[in-house]
Amino acid sequence: MQCCETSLPGVRLFKPEAFADKRGFFMETWNASRYSEHGLPTLFAQDNLSFSYRGVLRGLHYQLPNPQAKLVYVLQGSVFDVAVDIRPGSPTFGRWVGITLSAENRWQLYIPEGFAHGFCVLSDTALFAYKCSSLYSPHDEGGVAWNDEDLGIAWPIAEPTLSPKDEKYPRLKDIPLDRLRKYKG
Repeated sequence: MQCCETSLPGVRLFKPEAFADKRGFFMETWNASRYSEHGLPTLFAQDNLSFSYRGVLRGLHYQLPNPQAKLVYVLQGSVFDVAVDIRPGSPTFGRWVGITLSAENRWQLYIPEGFAHGFCVLSDTALFAYKCSSLYSPHDEGGVAWNDEDLGIAWPIAEPTLSPKDEKYPRLKDIPLDRLRKYKG
């Protein structure tokens, strides 16, 4: 398995090894000891699966005071996946990284606590899986506007299909600081 740092410290791209032959392939999607060597939590509390159609954009989501780290990957199709540093005081506050994850490249992206996360579907359909470090808490969920011009995310889609909740999220600068996880250096 290869681990690559991204332009945002803590956000890591994993490229698991796949063993392929004429029957198909085999790969580990999670191995606690291997991922622990790269600083990931060894216990995840919840696994999620999302099915979406082309043009769907989900995000940008975060959770506080019970933050979630996520390890995300695509089982079918492809998505443009984005992590945004929303930790006040961080040297990379407001910066984002975007990576195309697909069933073909089998890459995984780790998004630590204190980052907002979202993705848009590039293929006709996508099956998107992710492990979360803590349980989903509806009272703790928050979000940042997907099209916040201060962030300048270069989404590969101009008019996405959004949920009513995702349509209403504020810009990052309009979120009270007590609704964001502080940077701890």
